[in-house]
Amino acid sequence: MSQDFVLILVTASQKSEAEQIGQALVEEKLAACCNIVENISSIFHWKGKICREQECLLLIKSTRGNIDDIITRVKKLHSYEVPEIIALPIIAGSDDYLEWVKNEVC
Repeated sequence: MSQDFVLILVTASQKSEAEQIGQALVEEKLAACCNIVENISSIFHWKGKICREQECLLLIKSTRGNIDDIITRVKKLHSYEVPEIIALPIIAGSDDYLEWVKNEVC
């Protein structure tokens, strides 16, 4: 059953932006749940420079079938030119929780 479920990682510049994205995804039934982890430190290359930023991380629980719609929606709502959007398969989990995720998304 778990092969149909994904955890999608998205970073955002501010908590308010992360909340806006998470709220939209849950309201639109693209995600069952979005957790926001504040104050992560990110180090990355951007336009020829090494950057260091404080960001928030969204942990988005959904199904594989919603990935394309989530990517489209995040890109529309996000302030970054190239937002991080990475989908990871959920290889195992509580059957009760995964059933809940399935029932909460389109």
